[in-house]
Amino acid sequence: MPGLQDVTRGRLLYGGDYNPEQWPPHVWPDDVRLMREAGVNLVTVGVFSWAALQPAPDRFTFDWLDTVLGLLHDGGIGVALATPTASPPPWLGHRHPDTLPEGPDGIRRLYGSRNQYCPCAPAYRRAALAITEAVAARYAHHPALRLWHIGNEYGTACHCGHCAERFRGWLRGRYGDLDGLNAAWGTAVWSQRYGDWAEVLPPRRVQYVINPSQDLDYQRFCDAMLLECFTAERDAVRAHNPAVPVTTNFMDFYRHTDGWRWAAAEDLVSLDTYPDPNDPLAAMRAAMSKDLMRSLGGGRPWLLAEQSPGAASWRPVATPIRPGLNRLWSMQAVARGADGVLHFQWRASRQGAERGHGAMLPHAGADSRVHREIRALGAELAGLSEVVGATVPSDVAFVLDWDAWRAVELEHQPHDGFRYTDRVLEYYAPLWRDNVTCDFAPADGPLSRYRLVVVPNLYQVGPAAAANLAGYVTAGGTLVVGPFSGVTDPDERVYTGGWPGPWQDLLGVRVEEHWPLPDGELLDVVSDTLGDFTATMWAEWTVSRGADPVATVRGGPLHDRPVVLRNGHGAGTAWYVATLPSPDAMRRLLRRICAEAGVAPVLPDLPPDVEAVRRGGLLFLLHHDTGKVEIRREGNRDPAPD
Repeated sequence: MPGLQDVTRGRLLYGGDYNPEQWPPHVWPDDVRLMREAGVNLVTVGVFSWAALQPAPDRFTFDWLDTVLGLLHDGGIGVALATPTASPPPWLGHRHPDTLPEGPDGIRRLYGSRNQYCPCAPAYRRAALAITEAVAARYAHHPALRLWHIGNEYGTACHCGHCAERFRGWLRGRYGDLDGLNAAWGTAVWSQRYGDWAEVLPPRRVQYVINPSQDLDYQRFCDAMLLECFTAERDAVRAHNPAVPVTTNFMDFYRHTDGWRWAAAEDLVSLDTYPDPNDPLAAMRAAMSKDLMRSLGGGRPWLLAEQSPGAASWRPVATPIRPGLNRLWSMQAVARGADGVLHFQWRASRQGAERGHGAMLPHAGADSRVHREIRALGAELAGLSEVVGATVPSDVAFVLDWDAWRAVELEHQPHDGFRYTDRVLEYYAPLWRDNVTCDFAPADGPLSRYRLVVVPNLYQVGPAAAANLAGYVTAGGTLVVGPFSGVTDPDERVYTGGWPGPWQDLLGVRVEEHWPLPDGELLDVVSDTLGDFTATMWAEWTVSRGADPVATVRGGPLHDRPVVLRNGHGAGTAWYVATLPSPDAMRRLLRRICAEAGVAPVLPDLPPDVEAVRRGGLLFLLHHDTGKVEIRREGNRDPAPD
């Protein structure tokens, strides 16, 4: 199977999105010259070029792209060629209005922007495959082609009649018949029982609260339809040349596409990430996303497909990133497993919605601070070929489950501010600050190689995940589970008899009541070993079933209820944290758990703003306070030149 190694060919990839259709042909040779001078060796072409390639249903215009690909190839620059199906041309929506997406409010979204398609509309599917086939037939063996880039940032949802029809078919495949559907959705509640498949609809605007199981299944269904679109185009390009790898671009932590399922359908994992320079946690959030991409690919190298070297124009306050920050974040990507650093985009757009977006070649031109940094970064990455293909070791895995994520954020949960990725970040943050490298893993995947497995939240737990995590601890692993876990099964059916459902014996605790706290209320917690601390947002009425209480509530209705518990189970240890401790307390807790599990930092006792990551034979030290980057070779304590 082809992979990223077929694209890198032994050197780190460097470049960005290139949109030559926005510029007259006399600009293109100058672009290639400047790319070569900047060290660019890969550009993504064609993402939004459908209208330029097919200006009318019966007319294709490939001459301009022939010229562009020829210029790039002659300049030694490889191409990630996109199927341009993320942004259909106006003629498709005009002639086939049923291809335009409809919201849950019943209002159809029109063309004039991008992503204006219904994934289930037959006319869209036909048109998307037609342009994909035409592009693949013409360029699948072009010497510049290194990678197929399918679509762009998948996530469009629709609630139209086409979707309703496909949804019913999807539900039949999942539940068999209406009795199975009614049981899974709990339609005895509020007199919602369905007696005919024609009655079943996508979630639309309703008088009160939509059935949560219906909502959850529709999120699963929308994910499945988008994946169908992706795989149809993937198969079309592969048919013309199976030796060219295929990818699409993920977006950080994105609830609407299940990364485990999508990554299994592509040859390599790619990421679009735009950390906010005004966010004090930006570096940490970016590291977490990059760890996720590496993990989705099974630990193999991945591709940073988009970042901005300047401003992100879609932000309410589009502050450019400060000098040196693009280099710092790029090196963070390489340290955490990226074999390529690309940007959006090469040349800044003079018109359109992204006219204020940063670019490798900004509006100020080549004689600019940004472009000088781009050239310097290209030269530096060219000297790091030894890291290509190398892996990133980790003793810790975070369980990430898309169904549990979607389910915990459904309407009418005990606290509507309880957000899945917030819970992940609360556990990831102290480990990142202590320079403990972390992977991510599915709840039912292999875990035995990890010393510690962290489950910040697993609200929805099926039998396979329950058995997998219990087996991990029984065999000697260390597990820590956060609050509001083990509450429902995959049909959103609440476990009875106390929580965390199937894990009461594993964790040695029984939860009788979830006890969310009003905003601003602090829980006073005492602990002989962790020190006293406060907690927020969430608590639980717990009863120990063999676990040792480590921290308990002081005062109030939960007085003396344990909120941190440690339980020996088989040859391993399981922790349950039934609240949201303060950051300092969480750090103390995780330091204790890591010490007991034998998890050590990459380097101990570093200053607070220094991130350390080991990849292959290199140690990366990223100074987020000063922007300095140190790269040490294995066995050499002297840093490489900064």
